[in-house]
Formats: sequence, C-alpha cells, structure tokens
Amino acid sequence: MYEQFKIRAEGVSAEVYHYATKEAALDFLIGFLQGEGLADTPQACALWAECSFLDNLDRNVLKRVPGLKFVVTRELAAEARFGISQMDWALADTGSLAQNSSAIEQRLVSSLSSIHIAIVPTNGILPDMPALLSRVHPGDCAYLAIITGPSRTADIERVLTIGVHGPERLVIVFVDELGGTI
Repeated sequence: MYEQFKIRAEGVSAEVYHYATKEAALDFLIGFLQGEGLADTPQACALWAECSFLDNLDRNVLKRVPGLKFVVTRELAAEARFGISQMDWALADTGSLAQNSSAIEQRLVSSLSSIHIAIVPTNGILPDMPALLSRVHPGDCAYLAIITGPSRTADIERVLTIGVHGPERLVIVFVDELGGTI
C-alpha cells in the first residue's frame, strides 16, 4: 500500500519519504529544516506539536537547534515557516493523510505554516476512506483532519494557486519504528 500511497500523494505535489527508525527520520528532518533555512526568526522558525515521535528523544538536544520550538501558540504558528505534526493514518487510494486533530496544536501547525511536515507511522497506511471510518469513533475524535497535498485553489478562470488557504508544501515522512513496516 505504501507504493500506491506514494504515487497518489506525489501526484498532488506532496513529497514522500520513508525511514526505518526514528533516528534516521530525525536526521532527515533536521537536515531538511536546516537546508530550507530554519532560523530563530519569524517566517523561518519551526513549531513541532507534541506527538509520540518525540517520546524518548533527548529534547535538550533538539532545543539547541536554532529556530526549532515545541511550544505551540496561535501567534507562533502564524509566523512559523515550518509546522511539524504526527498524523494517524494515510489513505493509499487518494494519497491523503488523516489525523485526530482534537488538540488545537495539531491544527495550528498543520494549517498555518508554509511548509507542513507530517510524520506518519508506517502501519497507519489504510486502503481507503471506509477503512479509516471503521477506526474513527466520534466519542474519541472531535475533529478529524484530512489533508491531500499542499493547499490549492482555483478561481473562476481556473487559475491554480498553491498555499492560499494552508501550507504551500507538504512533506510526508513515514517511520517504521512508530509502527509497522512496508
């Protein structure tokens, strides 16, 4: 299912990566952020919403990376270039991501930044929407976010614009160690 997801997600302009371990994924993430100009200034910083990927990582080391922040507020999210969140599922048939976004921090980092980096457990890949809906229970999920590629819209003249109502780039990082393998 991973290959199907990757083809579909890249078809809507998402970037898809896969790593076996959290350590390898973290190396990629830090390198990516620094290569894209991460800095401790507005429009260059990154906000990382609380997630299980961060469990058992030395946050003191991460806090020394200039521009990487772990406290998410509406004000900081509005001026962050990068937003990092962990998604719960990926839908192979559409290349979409899905997340229980009941926590507002998840919504802020995934919708207000210019570049959204989504971390996904590999075993979170599902075949389609019916499979997702069989796992989501309204009592446990007050806000279900579904993301398919970077934000895009078109006007009456069909002029496509990227990033108007959300991130202009979506970077998806699958991590086996969070659950499952390909």
